[in-house]
Amino acid sequence: MLGDIIRANVVCQKIIPNVSEDIAKELKLKPHQKSLGLITGSIDDVTFIALDEATKSAEVEIVYAECLFSALVGNYTKLAGEAIGILAGPSPAEVKSGLEICENHIKNGAFYVNANDEGESIYLAHCISSVGTFLADLVDVPVGTAMAYCIAPPVEAIYAVDAALKAADVRVVKSYLLPPLNTCNFAGALMVGSQSACQAACDAFADACKYVVASPMSV
Repeated sequence: MLGDIIRANVVCQKIIPNVSEDIAKELKLKPHQKSLGLITGSIDDVTFIALDEATKSAEVEIVYAECLFSALVGNYTKLAGEAIGILAGPSPAEVKSGLEICENHIKNGAFYVNANDEGESIYLAHCISSVGTFLADLVDVPVGTAMAYCIAPPVEAIYAVDAALKAADVRVVKSYLLPPLNTCNFAGALMVGSQSACQAACDAFADACKYVVASPMSV
């Protein structure tokens, strides 16, 4: 139904208490980063937002995060989900704390929404009041910056990002518009501004997505 929430879940998570030298070198870990947390989620963008949340309260750094859409093609990679994140920290306890935060936010934080009753299109319009180190580093903004994280299928996303930029005093710091993400047929943008402006941008993005889906042939 229109407005129905689509939640993500954790597919798999594990801790490496004392990481091997070769893997540490591969991930370019810092000397104090001795432990790793591995986590996969069923929805990529929700997982990335949750990984950022973990950096706010636990002494962890996100050293790897990537989409894994090819994992959906067979029965032999069911634990891969849509995305993987690797957290690095000084101890298993810190990494476990980071994983717990991430798991909670995957299950209860950001979510996709049905844009019509048939579920033919979905969108994510999530206002982050204060980004952590992961998203801050990704888009080169200060930690604590407010962000509108907006994703949808390509036509909806391009139309809706344009609407969001016209409705609120925000700017794009990361674009997935041209080209869209060819791994998943979605597009969108990360926009920053004041918290109220980011919320207004998210609201405008959501309204525009629903408008496109309600009248896809109307010009």
